[in-house]
Amino acid sequence: MSNIFEDELQKMKDTLHTMDEQLDKLEKIPVYYGEDFKEQILESMREANRQNLRIGVQEPYFGRLDFQEDGKEEVMPIYIGKVGVSDMDTMKPIIIDWRAPVASMFYSFTGGEELAFYQSPDGLVEGDVYLKRNISIRKRELERVVDTYVKGNEDVSHADDFLLYRLGENKDNKLKDIVSTIQSEQNDIIRAERNLPLLIQGVAGSGKTTIALHRLAFLIYEYREQLEAERMIVFAPNSLFLDYISSVLPELGVGNISQTTFPDWALRTLDDSVKLKQTEEKLKEAFSINRDEEKVMLGKLKGTLEFKFFIEERMIQFENELIPTSDFEAWDKAIIPVEDIKKWMQVEYKHYPLKKRRERLVGRMKRWIEIELKKYGETNEKKLLKKEATKRLNTYMKFWPKMSPLSLYSSILKSKEILEVLPEELVKETEKSCRKKEVYVEDLPALIYIHHRITGIEIGQKFHHVVIDEAQDFPPFQVYVLKEITLGNSFTILGDLSQAIYDYQGIEDWSAFKEVFQETGYYELTRSYRSTKEIIEFANEIIKNAEIPVGLATPVFRSGEDVKVIHAEDQFNEIMKTLKHLQNEDVKTIAVIGRTDDECRDIYEKLTKAGLAVNVIEADQSKYEGGISVVPVYLAKGLEFDAVLLIDVDEEHYKNTKHDAKLLYVGCTRSLHDLWIFHSGEASPLIKGLK
Repeated sequence: MSNIFEDELQKMKDTLHTMDEQLDKLEKIPVYYGEDFKEQILESMREANRQNLRIGVQEPYFGRLDFQEDGKEEVMPIYIGKVGVSDMDTMKPIIIDWRAPVASMFYSFTGGEELAFYQSPDGLVEGDVYLKRNISIRKRELERVVDTYVKGNEDVSHADDFLLYRLGENKDNKLKDIVSTIQSEQNDIIRAERNLPLLIQGVAGSGKTTIALHRLAFLIYEYREQLEAERMIVFAPNSLFLDYISSVLPELGVGNISQTTFPDWALRTLDDSVKLKQTEEKLKEAFSINRDEEKVMLGKLKGTLEFKFFIEERMIQFENELIPTSDFEAWDKAIIPVEDIKKWMQVEYKHYPLKKRRERLVGRMKRWIEIELKKYGETNEKKLLKKEATKRLNTYMKFWPKMSPLSLYSSILKSKEILEVLPEELVKETEKSCRKKEVYVEDLPALIYIHHRITGIEIGQKFHHVVIDEAQDFPPFQVYVLKEITLGNSFTILGDLSQAIYDYQGIEDWSAFKEVFQETGYYELTRSYRSTKEIIEFANEIIKNAEIPVGLATPVFRSGEDVKVIHAEDQFNEIMKTLKHLQNEDVKTIAVIGRTDDECRDIYEKLTKAGLAVNVIEADQSKYEGGISVVPVYLAKGLEFDAVLLIDVDEEHYKNTKHDAKLLYVGCTRSLHDLWIFHSGEASPLIKGLK
């Protein structure tokens, strides 16, 4: 085994030497800023090589696959890395990009009697794999070499050993790429068809987010002639989560993809013509211990497809009402018959959006006026007639006023029919906020839909691919308006119904999205790679106790400490002891997870007063700093920590309801290695009897 390590050590040194030399040469070539087209192309190629080498020189590759293609004698050792690198002189590949067709075998081939093949641009390529090897390199140091398949020695299989080695590492404050440990079922999703919307139901810790980001990197590589990174977008639940995932795409050499939240994107699309109302206050109300269920759930109606159909009907009605009833008389006997104007509007310009249709109509009427005025030569009468015609045209066009999404939405809210889809209380509240040019998050899909009907959607504005993360919290109407501006239904939609804690806006079943698209691909990810076996089994029992009808997580066999349930009247003292113990163990990231914002603020102040360096995470926060974080459970979703302390897990804070069970499940599954549950009163019924 030591010979294998020595051989790979020498190979790494030789590869790094070649890469260093190439990068040095490229860095010495002055950047070309001129206008010669050929030189611009050469410069873009040089810059791509520079970027690849800068990424690769720290961790050049992570895997080796020895492959013999059918009909060929030579067994080719293929080294696979985050980026492809070729020898500048010979153009011979040194490292194969993980997204290349041949590299797919590194993920899909698991050994035994299994066929080895990959789909190349020229067709199916088949052959034999002789060796599959995982190689861990960190900061130019070779750390570990593990053979996961050796032909003729089928007893050799350490794939799980290498995966567990990677999973056992402590985390910092950012999500990392997983190119070295992509599993076969994850690889299928990453390389799935581009123009079929993918729905991915994945348990906590199944790698959903990471898979989606790797899929983006793959799509850009595979379809580089058709897709542009600038026309791809990731929608995440909040700014904090965006910061947490921000380094993955740059690590994969893809830096120009937008990553945002739906509200931020919607407000920009509406040119900041409206403001968002009370986001933090609404969150506090929605996640309070004794929330008003009926009041909290009211806004959900605005996110349904039923509301979308209602808005659509009102827009059609509005367009039908934009019909003039009289001729246009520019001056005495200079008349455009109303039938001609109707024909222009309803036939010739029908395919245009409202704004452009109005512009075309006004433009045509102005041209008609100019033609008629030519009969009068350059006379004073012509000037007077032109002035009169302009005045009359402005008056005539009042039948079709200029409009904004907000003004149209407000008029729809005033219609009698609105009470068929929304309760009166909600309508009045929405009208009141609209008058102040303030809207709730749940109003945004309707406003975007109306905006599209007014301004239209140019092909050049459409997204090439959309990722929706934590999609169980996305209303169907939101997905619909994104579908309208995406080419070819190219979506990756991922989430977990067990973590559907934003029940006042999200979905209860994936069928809600299947109504948006005619056809979807559907994947279930049940293997959890984040938490230990003990934590996953504990969290699964919470879901079972609440009788939530979803598939349970299956742990990768990584065992750890038992979940510790601690009953203590002096809860704070026990929390302090646990935190000091974890710090002594050099645990990098720790979360103290509370039920509400106010309780988290209280424990944060106590911990700070006791001398601990602690961060508090709040709804408006956009940075995750690592270390010890105090966070309300609803903001912890999507994040992960080496150790988690869940506090106040008593019958008051976590009742025997599906919503509270999902909150508690989210809290438990944030932990990679260690989980503590604290309560001072009677334990929550959701954990009674659990150990």
